[in-house]
Amino acid sequence: MSLKLQALLLDMDGTIVDAFTPIVRAMQQTLHEFALPELSALEIRRHTGQGDCSMKKLFGEHQDAATQRFIQLHDEDYLTGLKPLLGAEALLKDMQQQRVAVAIVTSKGQHRAEDQLKHLGWLRLIHTIVGKLEGRASKPNPETLCLAADAMHVDLQKTVMVGDGIADMKAAVRAQSYGVGLTASFSDQELKEVGAQKTFATLPEVHTWLKTQIL
Repeated sequence: MSLKLQALLLDMDGTIVDAFTPIVRAMQQTLHEFALPELSALEIRRHTGQGDCSMKKLFGEHQDAATQRFIQLHDEDYLTGLKPLLGAEALLKDMQQQRVAVAIVTSKGQHRAEDQLKHLGWLRLIHTIVGKLEGRASKPNPETLCLAADAMHVDLQKTVMVGDGIADMKAAVRAQSYGVGLTASFSDQELKEVGAQKTFATLPEVHTWLKTQIL
């Protein structure tokens, strides 16, 4: 079935980039400083994939202070360890060649997302970046997807939302975008239970499928 794809919406962390090194480092240090239970890197990845509320709940009664400390630690060097995921740049270049607009829809802070994408040299390949700003709801709320579609002047029902998290797929359902999940942190079953219409193990597999959706 062809979606007559008008635009591609992409999550960042775990979808097109591996930016978990500073996230994991900052989270583990914050948990240690506040004498909270330790978490593995995979557990932290899974919490990030469930949305901001899941992350903040880890801090319990220390939520405000620990959140600020986490942000401080993360921002000390959030470009270190940043790596493009396999197939990401090829996907972005192909979408540009095919004249399919691409938006980055992330729960990462707006300026952090812009800085990281600039660091990778990808700004010219991306139409719109919609990150976290004060007063802007994050996934699983569909607000950021709606803002991206408005900026690109496309119908959300003719978009594909690709992400590796539960929050990505829930947001896609609520926005009526076609949700495609990557099974790096969550299983095929977990992603489909929250609305993913297709799942793939790798981004190159997503890219191959997307080519069938472009007329």
